[in-house]
Amino acid sequence: MKARIVVTLKTGVLDPQGKAIEAALKSFGIEDVSGVRQGKVFDLEIGSEDRAAAEAMLKAACDKLLANTVVENYTIEIV
Repeated sequence: MKARIVVTLKTGVLDPQGKAIEAALKSFGIEDVSGVRQGKVFDLEIGSEDRAAAEAMLKAACDKLLANTVVENYTIEIV
């Protein structure tokens, strides 16, 4: 089973890296962009075939390591 976890900053949290990316894009002539927000993507292979157990394990991984839940949200997609 494969999973994808997407971690993004919560709304209202300042994103200086996103602002830097936006400025860099504009410096390369890509002008029609705004509100750039950066995040992280984790692709994982899971040995378990139990979907509920996999979701619980991935939630624990996000809460303990992959996301700072004070300032970040995450989504889990199992494919």
